[in-house]
Amino acid sequence: MTGPAAVQDFYPDDVAHCYGCGRLNEAGHQLRTFWDGDETVTRFTPLPHHTAIPGYVYGGLVASLIDCSGTGSAAAAMLRREGREIGDGLSPRYVTAALHVNYLKPTPLGPELVVRGVIKEITDRKVVVEETLSADGVVTATGSVVAVRMPEGMVK
Repeated sequence: MTGPAAVQDFYPDDVAHCYGCGRLNEAGHQLRTFWDGDETVTRFTPLPHHTAIPGYVYGGLVASLIDCSGTGSAAAAMLRREGREIGDGLSPRYVTAALHVNYLKPTPLGPELVVRGVIKEITDRKVVVEETLSADGVVTATGSVVAVRMPEGMVK
């Protein structure tokens, strides 16, 4: 682990394999989500194989970034609600109950993509996160994630 601790750095090993945010998935994106004041931030630089058409990323990548940033944001929000910060023990694991993405303009391939999340609702079981995805400071997509605590039966 380099740099500051991300919420995904503290997912239990048995649930740290997600293609988007699992630190144990060497083929995945390995997204890392941090607090930036009252917002969360997740950064990702797309590679040439993330192409839709030359010069632009495919929409599934945009959705994946919003999705996994949202579940990471939910975990970070629950830690704060419990009076803990990232790294104070294991991070709670959330899964997506609903995902909505608005594609505002094509997202360029090349610059770092930044997803910022704002927690809109939090209960014992559910967190709602509203997000923006930008490239070079231009918002290209927005979205919302309803994340719920991962059911115990999902772990094998």
